[in-house]
Amino acid sequence: MKNKRNFYGMLILLSITSCNKNSGTQTKEMPQVYPVIVVAKQAAILESVFPATIKGTEDVEIKPRIEGFIEAMYVDEGSTVKKGQVLFKINSPQTEQIYASAKASVQSAQAQLNTAKVNVDRIRPLAEKGIISNTQLLTYENSYETAQATLRQNQATLKNAQATMEWTTVISPVDGVVGTLSYRVGSLVNSSSVITTVASTDNVFAYFSLNENLLRNFLNNTPGHTQQEKIKNLPEVTFKFSDETVYSEKGRVETISGVINVSTGSANFRASFPNKQGQLRSGYSGQISIPEIIENAFIIPQKATFTQQDKVLVYKVQGDSAVQELIKIREMPDGKNYIVTEGLSEGDRIITEGIATLTNGQKIIVQKQKNHYQTTKKAI
Repeated sequence: MKNKRNFYGMLILLSITSCNKNSGTQTKEMPQVYPVIVVAKQAAILESVFPATIKGTEDVEIKPRIEGFIEAMYVDEGSTVKKGQVLFKINSPQTEQIYASAKASVQSAQAQLNTAKVNVDRIRPLAEKGIISNTQLLTYENSYETAQATLRQNQATLKNAQATMEWTTVISPVDGVVGTLSYRVGSLVNSSSVITTVASTDNVFAYFSLNENLLRNFLNNTPGHTQQEKIKNLPEVTFKFSDETVYSEKGRVETISGVINVSTGSANFRASFPNKQGQLRSGYSGQISIPEIIENAFIIPQKATFTQQDKVLVYKVQGDSAVQELIKIREMPDGKNYIVTEGLSEGDRIITEGIATLTNGQKIIVQKQKNHYQTTKKAI
């Protein structure tokens, strides 16, 4: 019996040992295969986007030069007008009275001049014959000259009155588009009343601003010694409507204000866009996009990155292990890739897929490497 019990005990021990060996074999993890890319320098284009407002190259306020009532309106809001086209008619009783009075004064002065001339013509022969004195003739001649001066003065007054009468017809000073009408027929207006605006829109300006830090970086990264040289070397800019539609024509930055606005801490930029089709209207808002060309950039796919406590990291291959590496990035316009500004060097290998399954220092098997330039060239 004792030998029998020893035999069964050895069988149980062997069974436990065998199970332990099998269990150890099953829990040992084999390294997994992960795809990688090799980081290489390549050209990239970034975009800096800023809110912008469109204005006509000439946004002219239309004001009457005289006081009166709007008698007629010949245009409506949004109408396209030409320079010299009649916009409104002003009824100005005071102006009409001044004109009528000036016209009557000219007629009176002309009559006085005619009478003075008749007197001179009548007295001169008598003075030549000695019937009357030369002093009397001189008196009549002076009256004649005074009448001439009075007529000229009244004629000048009439000319001014005629010009003022012409102001009752309000015309457009430029080609453009009529803005909002602030007054209607029957409204009393004067020289301080802005009836509407006419915006010249064959070319338009887009106004936007940069804070002083962005301005400094912007100018430092643009070739040229003076501000004018830097502006000249800036690439063409793009305007996006509020619905993200891109305007078909490219624009150019023309001016940068020389003074930082104390209230906003920013400098104003002005870009000019051609607008022959009239798609851009004064008052439109949107975004200005300025491209930035980076010649030697490290571009990686966004899916190769992950975040920890607001920091961006990648898994870099070191030997047969995946090691976390902290990087700094800038987002590219395609929404799929990043430009790495710090943390990677040319020739580094980073893992592009399956990073959620990795831990720092984990052993891996590297899949056949890809040339990252070929995979991202179209994204640039």
